[in-house]
Amino acid sequence: MAERIVKEAQVPFDLGGSRFDQIATELFSDYSRARIQAWIKEGVLTVDGKAGKAKEKLFGGETIALDILLEDQEVHQAQEMSLDIVYEDEDILVVNKPAGLVVHPAVGNRDGTLMNAILHHAPETAHIPRAGIVHRLDKETTGLMVVAKTLAAQTDLVAQLQERSMGREYEAVAIGVMTGGGEVDEPIGRHPHNRMKQAVEPVNGKEAITHYRLVERYKNHTHIRLKLETGRTHQIRVHMAFIQYPLVGDPQYGGRLKMPKACSPELQEELRMFRRQALHAKKLELSHPISGEWMSWEVELPEDMKKLLAALKADMLESGSNDSEYF
Repeated sequence: MAERIVKEAQVPFDLGGSRFDQIATELFSDYSRARIQAWIKEGVLTVDGKAGKAKEKLFGGETIALDILLEDQEVHQAQEMSLDIVYEDEDILVVNKPAGLVVHPAVGNRDGTLMNAILHHAPETAHIPRAGIVHRLDKETTGLMVVAKTLAAQTDLVAQLQERSMGREYEAVAIGVMTGGGEVDEPIGRHPHNRMKQAVEPVNGKEAITHYRLVERYKNHTHIRLKLETGRTHQIRVHMAFIQYPLVGDPQYGGRLKMPKACSPELQEELRMFRRQALHAKKLELSHPISGEWMSWEVELPEDMKKLLAALKADMLESGSNDSEYF
């Protein structure tokens, strides 16, 4: 379903002397400057009915107009799939992603992804880059994601992510007993020897900040709540492993499974069967991209994490021990 955008505005005289692209970005603030510049270059964003150049300066009083029929950006197939929709309106979609669902199509995962499901559920997202997906969760991480259904919403949500005003909170189960909460402020970049992994990279990494606090401590594990300031790939998993508290079940950063000593058979079974990182995007907060209303959503932990926490608690109560040695 193509979307037609028709807009018109008169250039205020107090903006006279500024560049065409700067003025257009201010007057049509629903769209990014890069998109505005592309439309000027294509000739669909005009000055007094004529094509212009991004750098040309306007005097004030001119009429700038936009008339464009957006073509589909995504060539991926729309697929009917079950979506756990937490909230939806004309501009945004908030979903609770299950474990095992890949967000974007890629080599080895051409279909059956969240993007394929969104394209079917909201066909209008086909004309938006990445079908309106503005952030991602790893395949085996569960929880909340927001998707833009219009270009204007996408521009605003991306800006909120860049300005770090969007709130994202996670819950996780870490290996080891933490003494208290804290902050990890360590740059993250691609692992120097394994391109499938990320790592703390002091020289070439990008800024990454993770805050964490304790929810509950067990004999050999800790239930934690985390808040992101930045959104680097695998950020929580890399940071927790870096401070020697990797997440339970993390196949890339947690190392081989180590069974705690004096561990109950029930807990041993839960730990063996938990084959994904114990990480859940529990809470999402943002300013609605169109109305500006501050909105917040929170979803329960998935059943596998509930079962894991229950087993950890039962094991602690049964033994009454604080032994934290591994074998």
